[in-house]
Amino acid sequence: MSDTCPMPDTLLRPPRSSLALTLASLVLASLVAWTAPAAARAPSKRPVADNTELTYAGRAEAMALADEIAQRHGLDAAWVRGHLAQARVLPAVQRLVMPAPAGTAKDWAAYRARFIEPRRVRLGAQFWREHAAWLRKAEQLYGVPAEIVVGIIGVETFYGRHMGGFRVLDALATLSLDFPSGRRDRSAFFREELGQLFVLAASEGLDPASLRGSYAGALGLPQFMPSSWNRYAVDFDGDGRVDLHNNVPDVIGSIAHYLAEFGWTRGLPTHFEVRPPEDATRRAELLAPDIVPSFTVQEFLDRQAWLPEAATEHTGLLALVELQNGKQAPSYVAGTSNFYTLTRYNWSSYYAMAVIELGAAVAQAVQSQAATAPLSAGRTH
Repeated sequence: MSDTCPMPDTLLRPPRSSLALTLASLVLASLVAWTAPAAARAPSKRPVADNTELTYAGRAEAMALADEIAQRHGLDAAWVRGHLAQARVLPAVQRLVMPAPAGTAKDWAAYRARFIEPRRVRLGAQFWREHAAWLRKAEQLYGVPAEIVVGIIGVETFYGRHMGGFRVLDALATLSLDFPSGRRDRSAFFREELGQLFVLAASEGLDPASLRGSYAGALGLPQFMPSSWNRYAVDFDGDGRVDLHNNVPDVIGSIAHYLAEFGWTRGLPTHFEVRPPEDATRRAELLAPDIVPSFTVQEFLDRQAWLPEAATEHTGLLALVELQNGKQAPSYVAGTSNFYTLTRYNWSSYYAMAVIELGAAVAQAVQSQAATAPLSAGRTH
């Protein structure tokens, strides 16, 4: 989905369904930061009143940024200036982009429970049945299984029920020009996304102010950042345009295309069960690269980690992925390169596991419904 700003697993607020979007769920790998003139480059540190009517009209650094965007992307400067002048400063966005309070414990069990729950599984099964042909086509073309695509849409937007209500122009302008102090400055990333928003609007003939999404600027059912829309979205049904808000075939194809572009391997599992070494030093060695696959199966075994028989046939590299459970013992999986690819959609192992497990639960529900359908159809009332 979706180019998003890389944030660590420490940001484990519930995404979309309760807080629109969290930056932990908005992470993609296309971080193309560009150099703007000095006046446009330095984010404003002025305090911003909680007043959504405060706009960027009259702000010299905003107009300098508009001119840079126009020049960089070959857009009409007056058009970019006019729209950016109408963008509103959103203090709510500044608050939401801040990290969780220091000392907030990660809890995979609690995070998982937000997504693998009956209503989301039921709606996922309904989505799968309604769009099964497009899911099959995406898997045939890109090699990405239906359960992964369905899992992403379910985690990202609850199958389109929570796509975000912020004007993306306002959100990206705020994070470009008034990124809050107190955390690592990501304004360069959001400036690039603001420019990509104008490119998207110009290419699709849209009013930039008409597009709504997350507080971090993500759009549509897959929550693609504007740069991801421009680079990876596809016209999957061949109707001549790309629509990630209302056209489900385009959404399915674009997610699968995105993952394929980031290295998804057809037929490869995302992970294997694992018991990490009891010895803390050996366990730390396996954990050191974090979620990047770095060790062979034999190197896992040499460090006295246990893997199931299916994993011993795996010829690629693995990563020992730790999922903390608050005060309880952590959970572990051995992630393959496909697990790592999922984290390119969102740089969070917790997110990747939620997608995997929601997709698996939905697949099981679909299979169960298919098995009982003939019995139900034959009953008389």
